Amino acid sequence: MNETRVTMVSFVCRLSAHFFVFLLMTSSVYATHPLVTEDAGTQGAGRFQLKVNGELGVDEEGGLKKRTGKAFAAVNYGIADNVDLLLGMPYLYYRIQKNGLVLTEEDGPGDLALGIKWRFFEYEERGLGIAFMPGLTLPTGDEKNGLGNGRVSGGGRLIVSKEGVLGALHLNLGYTRNEYDSEDARLFLRNDIWSASFAAMINLTVDIRGVWDIGMETSAEKGTDQHPAFMTGGLIYTVTDDFDVDTGVKWGLNGPETDTTWLAGMVLRF
Repeated sequence: MNETRVTMVSFVCRLSAHFFVFLLMTSSVYATHPLVTEDAGTQGAGRFQLKVNGELGVDEEGGLKKRTGKAFAAVNYGIADNVDLLLGMPYLYYRIQKNGLVLTEEDGPGDLALGIKWRFFEYEERGLGIAFMPGLTLPTGDEKNGLGNGRVSGGGRLIVSKEGVLGALHLNLGYTRNEYDSEDARLFLRNDIWSASFAAMINLTVDIRGVWDIGMETSAEKGTDQHPAFMTGGLIYTVTDDFDVDTGVKWGLNGPETDTTWLAGMVLRF
C-alpha cells in the first residue's frame, strides 16, 4: 500500500469514525442545535420534537482539502415526563481534493441513530437536572464508501444541566464503542472514544439566545495522542413557543478537528 493510498484510506476511515462519534456522542443529533452539548431536558409525556439541521465543514491537512456535509432529521418522543425516545437519520457527504484534483467524493444515507434520554434526577427549585442518554447506530450506511461503520456501534453520556434566569449551563461526559466491518477501519481506527463538552446559553432577548460550546474527544486515529478539540458559537431565535431556528459556526482548536463548520437548523415541537 503506497503512501498516497495509506493517507487516503486513513482520511476516509477517520471521516467515517468522525461522523459516527459525532452522531452518538458530541453531535447536534439530539442536542439543542447548533450546540454539540446535550441538555437534560425532555419533551414531556406524549410530546414530539422534530429537528432538521445541516452542516458544511472545510478542512485542510497534509496537502489534502476536505469538504464534509451532513443533513440530519431527528425525532424525540416523550414516553414519560422524564424519558424521551430518540430517532435520527443522517445524509452524509464528503469530498477530498489534492492540488485541485478530486481524489474521492461520496454521498448517501448514514447509519440510523437510536437512543433514550432518561432524566433521573431533578431539583426544580435550583434548576438542576441530571440525565443519562445511551444510544446506538444501526449499519444502514455504506461502510465501503466511508458512510457507515458496517456494524452496530453504541455508547452513552452523562448530562448535567443548570438553568437560571439569565440562561443555562450544560456539561456532558461520554463514551462510544465503535465497531467496524472494514479491515482498513479496524487497522487505522480506535474502538473506544471518550468525550467531554461544556456549553453555555445566554438569554439575549425574550426571543434570542446566544450559545457557546467547547469540547474534546479521543482521536479516532490509532497512533496519535493529539485529540480533536472544538469551540462553537451561535444564535437561536424562538419564532413561536414551539418553533426555533438557529445558526452557528464550529471551529477546530487543533489540527485533528475540522477547521471550520457552518451550522443551521430548525426545531418544531408539538
